[in-house]
Amino acid sequence: MKLMISKFREWLRALFSHDIGVDLGTANTLVYLRGKGLIINEPSVVAINQKTGRVVAVGGQAKEMLGRTPSHIVAIRPLVEGVISDFEVTEEMLSYLLGKAQESSKKLLGPRVVIGVPSGITNVQTRAVRDATRNAGARVVHIIEEPMAAAIGIRLPIEEPKGSMIIDIGGGTCDIAVISLSGVVRSRNVKVAGVQLNSDIVAYIRAEFKILIGEETAETLKIAIGSVLPNEGGPVETTVRGRDLVTGLPREVVITDTDVREAIAGSINTLIEAVKEVLETTPLEVLSDVMQRGVFLVGGGALIKGLPEVLEEELSIPVFVADDPLTAVIRGTGMVLEDIAAYKEVLIADEDELPSAK
Repeated sequence: MKLMISKFREWLRALFSHDIGVDLGTANTLVYLRGKGLIINEPSVVAINQKTGRVVAVGGQAKEMLGRTPSHIVAIRPLVEGVISDFEVTEEMLSYLLGKAQESSKKLLGPRVVIGVPSGITNVQTRAVRDATRNAGARVVHIIEEPMAAAIGIRLPIEEPKGSMIIDIGGGTCDIAVISLSGVVRSRNVKVAGVQLNSDIVAYIRAEFKILIGEETAETLKIAIGSVLPNEGGPVETTVRGRDLVTGLPREVVITDTDVREAIAGSINTLIEAVKEVLETTPLEVLSDVMQRGVFLVGGGALIKGLPEVLEEELSIPVFVADDPLTAVIRGTGMVLEDIAAYKEVLIADEDELPSAK
């Protein structure tokens, strides 16, 4: 009887409200709609007209405006290192994305949302995400740490008494977590991720070639020829255009994969050391499980050529890149939406719902 009542309530709720998963990232925001899957993958960028205060564009259209706007229009990223830096702009972006996700079938009530955040963020930062999502139109907001969502998304047995290790290298942060019994045993959040690697490339080219390039150019360079190990087929090169720091005029130079590797070497070493520190403090039985089952890479950084091989050599543990690593977190939020009750332990509790201490 209880099961029938539960199913009836679920059916009734689905009749009047959508279920939406959100991977709120520094570089990109992904949106999952229950029953349809991943429906939105947009850059986390908002363009605002400063004269009127109105939003001009969100997502891909806004990203195209970065560095190309007149003085009264500014294109900004409202999230820095995985957390909200501009509350109102983040609210506008979420409102746009939630509205776009529901435009094909409007329902009476606001959606129930599961949203991913970096591990280790403060209560204030968590509340900012919850409040911004509610103000954007969500009826109910559940928050989950991104490495946990990613582990669910790639179907690691998180509920079992066995250790699993996941490294989520996103745009603003890298989450390193060891998980067992639906909880995080050890974790660390470091600021070595896609945006930092882009900055490393910009700084290196400025120092070595005396030209200035933009962040978008650096990202294109990283994707095209970036690698942690030398290319087996020989050096790879591409042409980059920028402003000469001496003359102030446009100039182009040839950049090789060796240049990019040298540029990001410091950040990659920082990442490796952070992973080692997590392993050094992991309980021995859990560490034994990780050594046997390996480490799983997700996020955009998992696609950096040579990174799995370097990690495996440094850690002496098998390292695997998850299938479709870019969507691991959003797939996890979708699985949580399918059965909120079953995953209640992995969700970050709302302070308003916690019993008051007496």
